Amino acid sequence: MRVHYHTFGCKANQYDTERMRQELEARGATTVSAWADADVCVVNTCTVTNQADAEARRFARRVRRESPGTLVVVAGCSAALRASGYRAMEEVHAVVPGHDPVAVALEVSRVPPLVQLGLRGPLDRLDTEPIGAELLHHRRGATRGWLKVQDGCDRQCAFCATRLARGASRSRDPGEVVAEARLLARSHPELVITGIHIGHYGRDLSPPWTLSRLVARLLEAVPGVRLRLGSVEATEVDDLLVDLLADPDGRLAPHLHMPLQSGADPVLRRMRRWHTREAYRRRALDIAERIPVLGLGADVITGFPGETEQDHAATAALVDELPYTYLHVFPFSPREGTPAARLQGSDPVPQRVAAERSRELRERAQAKAERYRASRAGGPAEVALEGSGEVGLTEDYLRVAARGIARPAADRPRLHRGILRGGSDHLYIDLSHEEGERGRSGRASV
Repeated sequence: MRVHYHTFGCKANQYDTERMRQELEARGATTVSAWADADVCVVNTCTVTNQADAEARRFARRVRRESPGTLVVVAGCSAALRASGYRAMEEVHAVVPGHDPVAVALEVSRVPPLVQLGLRGPLDRLDTEPIGAELLHHRRGATRGWLKVQDGCDRQCAFCATRLARGASRSRDPGEVVAEARLLARSHPELVITGIHIGHYGRDLSPPWTLSRLVARLLEAVPGVRLRLGSVEATEVDDLLVDLLADPDGRLAPHLHMPLQSGADPVLRRMRRWHTREAYRRRALDIAERIPVLGLGADVITGFPGETEQDHAATAALVDELPYTYLHVFPFSPREGTPAARLQGSDPVPQRVAAERSRELRERAQAKAERYRASRAGGPAEVALEGSGEVGLTEDYLRVAARGIARPAADRPRLHRGILRGGSDHLYIDLSHEEGERGRSGRASV
């Protein structure tokens, strides 16, 4: 059986797709790169916005329209919340409400009249997302590997539907995480620690663990690989984690993505966020002071119900003050079943206003990004080469052109060191004389 996989959404979703692929291949399926060549197309959906739901539905219809012989199996977060809606679509053959790779394999194995896939063991508790049931060996076709350490979330942000789809926070055993990291390190020079709320890693384990302890153990147990943190809350970046990030000879990439959502306390309270503007601000500045080269990103939502011009101005001022190197900015999208959807009915912000505020923040972020990129020219960097090797990702999360490298095609993927040159509009890394020493340059203010 030939299977194609299409993923919407975050790194956790991408990891889950790789687990689905690995499970199906272990049962005899063959992965194909085009849905037109597939017997089955597995669509792993996202539900972070209304647009994400709509894109998944459009994609399912497109697959069946352009390739009538390909059957569509829908899984993921959107499928978990809207299973009946997907089952009502004539283009969808089967639905898995969640991300369980075994459940996906079961649905694919039922596809008639194709040759059935073998089942390796009894299936039970298909309504429960497994954590660490099988170790992922590699991420197909990618330089960087995803290392998922937990799933679910115990927070109750008013706007978030992902926690409804993913359930409570569940951590993987540290030993399983280390074992999987060792497998992934055979194929990937960088591993990204991901999940739905990684800052809560280990709270449900006995005895409890922390994310920083896990990172320290990974750095000790898995040599020769760079680690990078996925999205983590500012208030959950503890001192040990900052020490590991700040180590100039360390292997934890100096990069943090710390969701902000709003820079105004009234909006943060309505969002049911647990940090204040000042708590976030102070932590971000403290971290930046410790780490001279730092990639710093955040998520921001504009037009949340009740957001005033004064609230937006407070967010813009915070964006200007903090040393962000990029931002992900989205207009508010009400999600069915969330408290924010009810707020939208009583105190909405016009869509055009939310869109304009998003545009303004994106422009501010772009200007900061350009200044930061320009400040890095002339300094050393260490990159993981992506694709055909013409683009590299630096430790501080800059994508740059790669020049001056000649490596045999059979080379095991590794990190490359060189000097960043050029300017903000065309920053590149010169690898013609690779740096022999690890090191991070000082950064200019932005």
